[in-house]
Amino acid sequence: MHWQVPTLADVLQARRRIAPHLRPTPLYGYAGLSELLGAEVLVKHENHQPVGAFKVRGGVNLISQLDADERARGVIAASTGNHGQSIAYAARLFGVPATICVPEQANPVKVASMRGLGAELIVRGRDFDDAREHCEHLARDGYRYVHSGNEPLLIAGVATETLEILEEAPATDVVIVPIGGGSGAAGACIVAKAVNPDVRVIGVQSDAAPAAFRSWQQGRLVEDRMETFAEGLATRTAFELPQHVLRLLLDDFVLVSDDDIRAAQRRLIETTRNLVEAAGAASLAAALLLREQLAGKTVVLILSGGNASREQLLDVLKRT
Repeated sequence: MHWQVPTLADVLQARRRIAPHLRPTPLYGYAGLSELLGAEVLVKHENHQPVGAFKVRGGVNLISQLDADERARGVIAASTGNHGQSIAYAARLFGVPATICVPEQANPVKVASMRGLGAELIVRGRDFDDAREHCEHLARDGYRYVHSGNEPLLIAGVATETLEILEEAPATDVVIVPIGGGSGAAGACIVAKAVNPDVRVIGVQSDAAPAAFRSWQQGRLVEDRMETFAEGLATRTAFELPQHVLRLLLDDFVLVSDDDIRAAQRRLIETTRNLVEAAGAASLAAALLLREQLAGKTVVLILSGGNASREQLLDVLKRT
């Protein structure tokens, strides 16, 4: 592996770069969730970011560090939406041309946001991995390719959310984080284990798209089916750098069903009165699955994003 694994020092540097552009997000407690789980439950509201998702932290950190040649060439990325929004937002902030490859069925809320931020969009393929493969082909034309997982600066950037958590709630026992590509969970592990090794970090993925889970379990990169409705968790492959970190530092990794995610999404919307996208609700779905072992602990659920479309919300809320 030729990537440098980020350290806590890298995360602290990332926070200094990000601070002029992004405010810390709220960490709120909800009595209804605490009662439900028999624990003290806090929610980290990354849905309050300017693009509605945690990944913007990494985008700002990475784009701010591009050299003059990379800025002139422009950046290209593949995304189902949140990574693309992150890169588009940061590229506009620093005056860098951005091209984002998205799959045909990408979330229209996220697509509209990327376009509004000035990115050029290329629609290609049935899912994220199709769009990623096309993006990697186009990157040969000279763009600075920004991979959604194998970028140390992205991981260091998104890790700042966990730094904020542990500064505000140092008694935290458990952090539960959704996993698609794994950058968010890798960042959470790096910070938690450096600040307080006793903090348990638990990852969660949909059992309808378990590539990252199976890769972590088997200790090697594997591909698997991708049938989840939660686009933030929807990848057929795992990525080397976050998987390397997760194998070393992640305490546990669970799978939940899409129905579990839908139920958690409804519960979070009702309890927090926030917009919650499916991937962001996976942390509560995992907590409900692990309720017995979480009892009496201080548990932080990372609500990774709130970019749900009208159609997704209507579908989730009409279910019982």
